Amino acid sequence: MIQRYIKRSLETVLEKAVSEFPAVVLTGPRQSGKTTLLKHLFAGYYRYVSLEPPDVRAVAREDPRGFLAMHPPPVIVDEVQYAPDLLPYVKEQIDAHRDRAGQYLLAGSQNLLLMEKITESLAGRAAMLRLLPLSRREAEGRPHAPLPWESTEPASTEKTSIYREIWHDFLRGGYPELVANPGRDVSLWHASYVQTYLERDVRMLRQIGDLSQFQSFLRALAARSAQLLNLSDLARDLGVAVNTVKAWLSVLEATYQIIIVRPYFANPGKRLVKTPKVYFIDVGTLCYLTGLKEPEHAASGPMAGPIMETAVLAEIVKTLTHRGIDPQVYFWRTFAGTEVDFVVETAGKLVPIEVKLSATPRPAFAASIRAFQKDFGNRAMPGYVVHPGDIRLPLGSNVTALPYAQL
Repeated sequence: MIQRYIKRSLETVLEKAVSEFPAVVLTGPRQSGKTTLLKHLFAGYYRYVSLEPPDVRAVAREDPRGFLAMHPPPVIVDEVQYAPDLLPYVKEQIDAHRDRAGQYLLAGSQNLLLMEKITESLAGRAAMLRLLPLSRREAEGRPHAPLPWESTEPASTEKTSIYREIWHDFLRGGYPELVANPGRDVSLWHASYVQTYLERDVRMLRQIGDLSQFQSFLRALAARSAQLLNLSDLARDLGVAVNTVKAWLSVLEATYQIIIVRPYFANPGKRLVKTPKVYFIDVGTLCYLTGLKEPEHAASGPMAGPIMETAVLAEIVKTLTHRGIDPQVYFWRTFAGTEVDFVVETAGKLVPIEVKLSATPRPAFAASIRAFQKDFGNRAMPGYVVHPGDIRLPLGSNVTALPYAQL
């Protein structure tokens, strides 16, 4: 069966980068659609070679100049993380024809090893782009839809979704294969994904010894999603050193499995919490790791809040990342307990966002946003209370209750 192609927001950015830089490096988690995107846009003009087969990988490692001679530009080199030492030789080829844009399109599923080599070898020669799993707007065929605070169009008042459908979509997540094939067994797919991730990406990294212990770490971290991250507690529960937990977190961040959200504390007059929070980049991965299989259990169980927060954060981060922008997203929390779930920094302004589980928004939901707006004055933009229902309405001045489906 041929999988339908889903248009990605990154297409325009990628085509522009290819027209301006000798090389483009496209990274992102495994199965996020990097190969599909590159082939869709450039298959008619570019050769394609993957370093995943061991024999091809061996040639790239043992005879890099010979490998590049066999695969001259323009060429797509996929799974380049398997041979990061190839990159200095790519630089050599680029420097021989520095005026030619779009010579090499390099794709890889993790950047821990790649980034070091790219910084050494391709600085100034390569555009770095990231492709994450599908945003909701991409899955719905609206890849260039603006975020609410960017739109000048009148707000839609029509009902946008069915409550149960949202939680069904959360369980599925945003990986293209699952979105394009609704009949796939979601739990089976995620189980296979996690196992492949452990065996292919994690095993490559030297900090990891026992993969089963690392998988336990994944599940323990998922259970703490959207909470202030206490590394000592996590290390004690797993029976490992705090430095081990830190190293494992860096692996997850480098392989695009998690987002670390740090507190916003630009206001020096406040005593603010400085501990970060951790979220999974894909809400379906979070649901799988916490053992959830039914929409009803996801919506009513103890993980409902973290799932909803993860979905909101992921939509914002994916939308901005797929425009070639590095998202600046924080949370805000005082020692007194006042908290805003997310603060998005955009053009020097701050957009406060609260996430609520109730589909019946009330003015009281806006209290923490009002406290934030009072503290930050002109820097604070109108805020949003995002909820899983279908009602959009003002909660007083400068705060809007926003259905998740309209985010």
